[in-house]
Amino acid sequence: MKTKLFTLIILFTMAVPSIISAQKTFHDFKVEAIDGTEFDLSTLKGKKVLVINTASKCGNTSQYEGLEKLYKQYGSKEFVIVGFPANNFGKQEPGSDEEIAEFCEKNYGVTFPMMSKISVKGDDIHEVYQWLTQKEKNGLLDSDVTWNFQKYMIDENGKLVDTATPKTQPYDEKIVAWIEGK
Repeated sequence: MKTKLFTLIILFTMAVPSIISAQKTFHDFKVEAIDGTEFDLSTLKGKKVLVINTASKCGNTSQYEGLEKLYKQYGSKEFVIVGFPANNFGKQEPGSDEEIAEFCEKNYGVTFPMMSKISVKGDDIHEVYQWLTQKEKNGLLDSDVTWNFQKYMIDENGKLVDTATPKTQPYDEKIVAWIEGK
């Protein structure tokens, strides 16, 4: 009996590291950019990434201005913002990808990468947002996307490190301190 138990313990301890190392990172996904091209998130390795679900007709839409400013200030080889338009809250992102891209450029001069419109909650939640919101997939925490402009902070290795609420402004101390590594 002791031999069987010992064998099971050995097998389990050998399997756990491979299960843990098999966990996906943010860099393991490929998504569609707003212009219809494939965007391989592995190209962001080595950068901190602020992921945001966006909407053009929301009370938080003015955050685009602060996000663009933040991106211009810190956006370099070490930091990037990635926007994912979504129509999950109050139908506040009804436009097509082309209309969304035009709106962002015309009204806010957005230059950070924008992806194709996706669903960030519900039965049709996109796989990236499944990873962002499910502890079993991201290894850190479960979270709900509560509204437009919720923020997810990804480290240089593609690991989720923190979140910020939709009302948290782009220049909030929490976000700036994370970008600056404080």
